[in-house]
Amino acid sequence: MYAAVDLGSNSFRLHIGKHDGDAIRVLKSVREPIRLAAGLDAKGNLTEAAMQSALACLRNFQTVLAAYRFDPQLDAVRVVATSTLRVARNGAAFLPAAEQAIGYPIEIISGEEEGRLIYMGVASTLADASERRLVIDIGGGSTEIILGHGPDIERVESFSIGTVKQSLSFFVGGRIDAVSFEAAILSARSHFEDAAPPYHPQFWKQAYGSSGTIRAIADIIAKNCLGDGKLSAAGLDALKLRFIAFGQVARIDMPGLRPDRASTIIGGLAILIALLRELDIDVMQPVEAGLRMGVMWDLYLRSMQRDRREESVVALARKFHVDDDRGARVAALASAMYAQLKPAGDGCAKLLRWSALLHEMGMVVSQTGYHKHAAYMIENADLPGFTTREQRVMGKLILAQKGNLRKVAEALSDTDFAKAVLALRVAILLMHARIDADADELKLRMKNRIDLEIRREWVGSHPTVSYWIEKEQEWWDEVGIDFSVRSVP
Repeated sequence: MYAAVDLGSNSFRLHIGKHDGDAIRVLKSVREPIRLAAGLDAKGNLTEAAMQSALACLRNFQTVLAAYRFDPQLDAVRVVATSTLRVARNGAAFLPAAEQAIGYPIEIISGEEEGRLIYMGVASTLADASERRLVIDIGGGSTEIILGHGPDIERVESFSIGTVKQSLSFFVGGRIDAVSFEAAILSARSHFEDAAPPYHPQFWKQAYGSSGTIRAIADIIAKNCLGDGKLSAAGLDALKLRFIAFGQVARIDMPGLRPDRASTIIGGLAILIALLRELDIDVMQPVEAGLRMGVMWDLYLRSMQRDRREESVVALARKFHVDDDRGARVAALASAMYAQLKPAGDGCAKLLRWSALLHEMGMVVSQTGYHKHAAYMIENADLPGFTTREQRVMGKLILAQKGNLRKVAEALSDTDFAKAVLALRVAILLMHARIDADADELKLRMKNRIDLEIRREWVGSHPTVSYWIEKEQEWWDEVGIDFSVRSVP
């Protein structure tokens, strides 16, 4: 079984599902309408009230997960946070308390990664494996548009426009009128117009709406027999006119629309109308799948050794003409030495290997400061499968591959990260010295200090080894860590 927790801008949701044949069957689902995006103050910080509401929900989710935690069939849990925690200025400061509340690490994913997971969830539920399709997800803080062919994503973009801000900005005090609605639609179109051409109908066969907002709008149209009863321009315009007739959000009373959702649905409707107009969509089909289903599928594929992150690393190395042999040599040796250092957990092992494979990618920019360029590129690249935190750790590892360690001194307080840095630096040192070494030919330990045993013949036949080891000792000494070296037969 797999658990996916989605900390969205509108709602926090929890799915627990089980892989069953060609599908993942949802066994339990929990939703709480936190409205986190509405809890951002004028400076872009989450208010104390918003954070406390979020923490209470996460503690409730922890209770639900605890019932499954010791079930031998619960294989993995993944908690992802989307737009609001991406943009909240105090989001990073809030994370430790949030992680403690739910009992699991929280990954703040990029908009592009959110779109990838949404598409994965949608594609897993559709019968036509070769269909060219457009998938749209309108969330509380962002909107994702994904173009795909069967299971493969061809294009994905995330736009910083969502239901909460659109509702608050254009329907002030809950007032709904024709002028406000057209202003909200025009504003939304301005976000999409420049990016629209690649998503026009000639590039896909069917358009799908995956978000709860889109499904709710479709349900309201159907239950109230509006327009042509479809997610089309006629149906959406008919719903818009019905909302305008009510005049106030508080007066809206329609089958299929819960009172607590009315305030954000009007903003979502404005965005959806804008998308249909800008992308020339005739009809959209709502689908009961999205981010959480995608997260569970991603967990399942990782358990089957089909990690999307591996593909991203290979593609990035190819794109920036990284020397595969050199990267593979460093990765193999660094990984073996890291295991020898006996880290407390496995959080850095894969990140170290991928960092080693990509450590020279910055050479396309500079032959001397390539580690700085590579670190920046890794942290800011669109890397499907990776979270912002993972890319940040890899960026720091790559930055720390050579030169002084003061630039990552604070991060070295994490013992496993420090061991990963040490393994990477020693592996690169040996490669630069042209020593074709196996991990069992040297001994590396790191507790209160670093102890390295290196073969005497390497020191004799490779003169630069002594120089670089002395420099390494100086650099570690600068950050308060003794580095002892002993040559052995």
